[in-house]
Amino acid sequence: MNTPRQSGEAQPLAIAATDFDDPRSCDDFLALLDHYMQSPTGNGEPMSDELRQRLPAELRRRPQVLSYIAYRVSDTGQRAVGLINCVEGFSTFAGRPLLNVHDIVVHEDFRRQGIARALLAHVEAMARQRGCCKLTLEVLEGNHGARRAYLDFGFEGYQLDPAMGQALFFEKKLG
Repeated sequence: MNTPRQSGEAQPLAIAATDFDDPRSCDDFLALLDHYMQSPTGNGEPMSDELRQRLPAELRRRPQVLSYIAYRVSDTGQRAVGLINCVEGFSTFAGRPLLNVHDIVVHEDFRRQGIARALLAHVEAMARQRGCCKLTLEVLEGNHGARRAYLDFGFEGYQLDPAMGQALFFEKKLG
């Protein structure tokens, strides 16, 4: 676990890599991801039992996936309060890896305490260590709080030529 970081609160924050072989880490990961999935910015549905059973093994097999949990540390122990999942990709234009922030979750009881910023700073440091050329992410148009947080952290809309406009994110579900 990293050296604890101070947020605006008196209790320190520690960030640790998710260990999918450790039941506690795995449970913390699944609880935070389920919390996110049930929110309006997720899909509004709880995680299925089938996904809960297979997801840790699937992620364990993918070294390009980086996952970190933020813990609020107190005298009575630590509580998982935030999660960030990233997937390493590759920029053909830069000829270097990139790191995509796929999920970022802060438990609703701990929002606006610097946890998302600490998680983003942590993965930025990891991306720099890996030689990545950039961080990328997607955010829902109506998620104004997250959009502001990302802009404040230094993210901006992606474009190559202003005349062509900003990039849009699309998906095609395959099943």
